[in-house]
Amino acid sequence: MQVFKKTITVSKEDLDDLNHVNNVRYVQWVQDIAKEHWLTYATKDILATYSWFLVNHFIEYKNQALLGDTLLIKTYVPKAEGVSTVRHVEISNAKTEQLIVKSKAKWCLINSKTQRPTRITKEIADLFN
Repeated sequence: MQVFKKTITVSKEDLDDLNHVNNVRYVQWVQDIAKEHWLTYATKDILATYSWFLVNHFIEYKNQALLGDTLLIKTYVPKAEGVSTVRHVEISNAKTEQLIVKSKAKWCLINSKTQRPTRITKEIADLFN
């Protein structure tokens, strides 16, 4: 299983009225890393043929992040088969390693032309291994 990672630094624009990261921002980061992971490894042909549709999303807020914190965002897909998969995302403080957010999201693979669910091919499944 391949783990895709990136780090970000919390900026003033990420904060809410309580001066910690706004919950909506975490959801955006979960979306962003999923897209970045997909775009990094999918070929032009795969990108032209397929896209993903979000079926459901669960997010658990464990701790807070504050202005200037460096966050490590990790995502992985343990299994890709059938027409859907579950993507995991973890956001932690890069310095303390304290877990801040855990997310699981079910995604369905869509044929871009028909806009209908389609089976995950071996080529696509291999992108996550």
